Amino acid sequence: MTTAADLPAPWADRTGRTLLAIDALATLGAFGQGITRIADAADEQLLTEFWRTTAYIVFAGMWALLAVAPRKQRGMWELILVQKIAVTLFALVSIGKPEAVQTAVIDGFVVVTTVAAYVLCRGWYTWRPGALGPDQARNEVDR
Repeated sequence: MTTAADLPAPWADRTGRTLLAIDALATLGAFGQGITRIADAADEQLLTEFWRTTAYIVFAGMWALLAVAPRKQRGMWELILVQKIAVTLFALVSIGKPEAVQTAVIDGFVVVTTVAAYVLCRGWYTWRPGALGPDQARNEVDR
């Protein structure tokens, strides 16, 4: 069980949650751009663009859930980081391809902000015994 002494400082928790909220909002912006990509897509790219665009909603939702309750989402931090690090690395390896620089910068940015939020919010606490049960020390903050 997490005690009040284990929790991050209020300023750190707020900062981390704000970074997660920014990631969620930015991803909703990417969703908006994706709508135009779907509308402009050639038939052979239509499903790929649709899949990519709807994935933005999933990632925005994951960041939003983490922003609301960063120590109650076991595995969500790690899923986001694995995917975003993989995309960033692949973009760097493919740097001469169209959109590779943009992808490396954008996904690299969300890797940095997510890692910073993970540290600030102590995201690894989700793996502690009792972390997903009632947490009286943080009830007020995680609502």
